[in-house]
Amino acid sequence: MGLVESMAKEMIKEIGNKSREFYEFVLPPVDMYLDNDKLTLIVDMPGFTKKDIKLSLDGNILSINASKEISEEKNHNVICNQRPNIIDKKIRLPIELREGENGVSSAKYDNGVLTIIILVKKHGKDIPIE
Repeated sequence: MGLVESMAKEMIKEIGNKSREFYEFVLPPVDMYLDNDKLTLIVDMPGFTKKDIKLSLDGNILSINASKEISEEKNHNVICNQRPNIIDKKIRLPIELREGENGVSSAKYDNGVLTIIILVKKHGKDIPIE
């Protein structure tokens, strides 16, 4: 391999690493839906397994941490590696949690999508209309 090819390959690999680091910083994308008594979060986390993911809730701060094992096989040369290997995301929830409960009603991971349901404290009183 010539010097130019070697330098180009290293440059592409470094760009891929920087791109992966950027995505690890901004990812994962999160959608939030607020119903009457629950907040549903949908988090895209493809490439991770359920055992890779750890969730914690401290007040109204949800922490999502995930780390997957990186296998660097010597039989193939990595040209570009942009998919995130680590996720460390803290999300400020726009709710108050129910008192006396741990908050998270359920957490399910299926096909790269993490769905978290959090019970919320309801303010006020419903007024029926006749």
